[in-house]
Amino acid sequence: MVVATTNNPPSKWNNLKAQRESVNQGPPICQTCGGVHFTRDHWQHLETMPSDPVEMIDDLVKMGLYKPDAFTIAQSISHAELRKQLFLKSACKGDSKRERLVGDLIQLAGGLDQAFAAAFGPKAGEFFRDAQRTSSVTRREFLRNIAVGAALVSLTNCAPGGDKPDIGDTNVDPDLTAKLEKKDLKIGFIPITCATPIIMSEPLGFYKKHGMSAKVVKMPSWGAVRDSAIAGELDAYHMLAPMPIAMTLGLGSSAFGVKLASIENINGQAITVSNRHKGKVKGPADFKGFVLGVPFPYSMHNLLLRYYLATGGLDPDKDVQIRPVPPPDSIAQLVAGDIDGYLMPDPFNQRAVYEGEGFIHKLTKDLWPNHPCCAFAASDEWISENPNTFRALNKSIIEAAGYASQQSNRPEIAKAISSRAFLNQPTEVVEAVLTGKFEDGNGQTLDIPDRIDFDPYPWQSFANWISSQLVRWDLQGDGKAKTAIDGKYDEVGKDVFLTDIARELATELGQTPPEEIYKTETLAFDEFDPANPAQYVEEQIKKYNV
Repeated sequence: MVVATTNNPPSKWNNLKAQRESVNQGPPICQTCGGVHFTRDHWQHLETMPSDPVEMIDDLVKMGLYKPDAFTIAQSISHAELRKQLFLKSACKGDSKRERLVGDLIQLAGGLDQAFAAAFGPKAGEFFRDAQRTSSVTRREFLRNIAVGAALVSLTNCAPGGDKPDIGDTNVDPDLTAKLEKKDLKIGFIPITCATPIIMSEPLGFYKKHGMSAKVVKMPSWGAVRDSAIAGELDAYHMLAPMPIAMTLGLGSSAFGVKLASIENINGQAITVSNRHKGKVKGPADFKGFVLGVPFPYSMHNLLLRYYLATGGLDPDKDVQIRPVPPPDSIAQLVAGDIDGYLMPDPFNQRAVYEGEGFIHKLTKDLWPNHPCCAFAASDEWISENPNTFRALNKSIIEAAGYASQQSNRPEIAKAISSRAFLNQPTEVVEAVLTGKFEDGNGQTLDIPDRIDFDPYPWQSFANWISSQLVRWDLQGDGKAKTAIDGKYDEVGKDVFLTDIARELATELGQTPPEEIYKTETLAFDEFDPANPAQYVEEQIKKYNV
């Protein structure tokens, strides 16, 4: 219980006694609060209460009155959700002590009107903004407001009658939860916006809804993701869409069975060029002699970059240098001049613009609208050992992808995933990517809502296009890709891409996935018929001589 104090207690408190004559008359009843203790003890306790609001919140954490992780929630919660938390009756549930605590917390903000202004007014961003970037409030005020916000959130989460569910945290199937082989999970991810459904499912509660306590683990590179998967160090992974095919076939590593369970994002990449080349790059032919970064050899980024360069008459293996660069290192290498540009996932294209170091030459959606990018994947062995957990995990990510596909949810998601624990990027950069309202570094302000989008359905035509390009470019240079894939495109795709399970889970969630598994893919320079991938490769080589 939080009670306001004064520095000079009235002398009348010295004469107060408990309402009993002797020990035989029952326990002492405090005349101030009605509690079972002496009134003098009540006042002496008040004198020990901290007057500083930040110290008081620290004490409340130690007393267990609310959860310490509410600070994290408070920093990422949206204005709309905070408004909801403030007004929900579940915060008090008729509990008078809880009502007094809410009142005292609001008082810390200077009153109810001031609390509303702090949370929802023109300076609402100051309520949860990073302390180092706050100019109009002092650090103590910042800490106080964070404490108030954390306490308000906690009051709802700890309200009588059970925890307040997070977003989507309703209708948990107890039968399914009981069947889970494993509930405490670790999921590897690379800090890019393509991983949005995997990342956001932790802070926004989608894993929790499906009965799991899942933590996302930041990985340094795609090579580390691959090696960790083979070593069995984590439960499941954020992978590039071509990786499960390559790993299963033993391309770039020893053969290791991996299933692509669902697509994380579509679109969401761009070709970014250093500002030192501004005005000199108009099309693919202008990249001749460049050193270009991609996140991993077996990536959509590498395959789409090669596709684009070839249309300009360039041989990607001779006329440019393409090197793997971990996405978090891409801007540093661009600034240092180690690379001239890159085809990378966001937010690193937008971050280059934000830092004044590069410009966006082309979004990959303009090369292939709604192309796959990243995926949720798990090993054959892990899926076999944890079939129910795998379904629940995949289902939570498919649900999160559906939530992320709604434009109205994007600003909230940007705030939730921008923190140091996840993307570690300025929120405005992540929001520019997710909303499609961005500066391109060429003086243009663009509004492209599907710059990145989220559709978890793993089309088999995606698998066939990826396989066709693995054959075309023979990245190992030993012909192994053609031997493993040629004549078996459909077989490879259906073995690795779990399209039917993804459709089943999406249908259970009330989504409307397609019934078809193949479709003609329309790219910028050609059309891909998934029924004739070998012919497609032959036509590409004949047309561009590479």
